[in-house]
Amino acid sequence: MINVMRKVTTISSKSDTCAIPCFDHHKVNQVKKALSKEEKHLPELADFYKLLGNTTRLKILLALAHGELCVCDIAHVLALSMAATSHQLKLLRNQGWLDMRNDGKMVYYRLNSEDLLKALKGDLEILEARLG
Repeated sequence: MINVMRKVTTISSKSDTCAIPCFDHHKVNQVKKALSKEEKHLPELADFYKLLGNTTRLKILLALAHGELCVCDIAHVLALSMAATSHQLKLLRNQGWLDMRNDGKMVYYRLNSEDLLKALKGDLEILEARLG
């Protein structure tokens, strides 16, 4: 038996929208207005969460909450190669969340965003409370 997979493309049209009458026009319009102000930042916010949606990068951020570390120490904490660690550090540094300094051949990183650290720790507390 041959299994043929077809690509299905969904095209959004007027018929795809909810046909049920709106109960609270005022509230719906308020929400639409509020969302329109935030909508331009949503793609960037999605990228922000995509970058944080990686356990290795989260571990790096939480490790650096304990203070400055050299790349080789971070690699040991994560049990990763220097190359893999450097790649992840570069992504975080490009976002502006880390500072880097050179000391001879050694490269050191430190956290540059206390607000991000507070948010991560707050999220961990929420998760721990939820999991019991």
